[in-house]
Amino acid sequence: MAKTPLSPAAWIDAGLSQLTSQGPLALRAEPLSRHLKTSKGSFYWHFKDVPAFQDALLEEWKSRALAKLDDDAAMDGSDTDKMIRFGQSVQNDVAGPALRAWAQADSKVSKALAAVDEARLARLIELMAAIGVTNQDFARAAYGSLVGLKQMHSDDGDALVAFAALVDLVMALK
Repeated sequence: MAKTPLSPAAWIDAGLSQLTSQGPLALRAEPLSRHLKTSKGSFYWHFKDVPAFQDALLEEWKSRALAKLDDDAAMDGSDTDKMIRFGQSVQNDVAGPALRAWAQADSKVSKALAAVDEARLARLIELMAAIGVTNQDFARAAYGSLVGLKQMHSDDGDALVAFAALVDLVMALK
């Protein structure tokens, strides 16, 4: 029985998974093919070359991150609920730490990451302004704590508890 061909989305999902667990060196045809138990020909059927695959992976990650931000913004809830949901969204981005490490050596990755960071920070500034906290430095510090907590590889529950403490402080300021 013939094996069902992999889609570009399957390759990108595998790439995001491997990036998270193995780092950017895993984003090549050979290691991804081994991981997916298929031939390199399948990879090259969908992507011109490794840089084209990496570009598609970055675009997909960015698209998903921005869509999640839009989805969260459209949801109802209290100001506290919205900020906690924001924190959960950032913490649930499992590829974030690997992308940040990769961005140190690759300007394309750095640009994609900067675009998502900019959109996320704008959303957090908006959330804080809604409760009367207009000092944007506080939003930058809160976002930085989310990113930093994720980079520390601390338990996500602990990171969210720490972010919730910041949200409680913000709510006390209003």
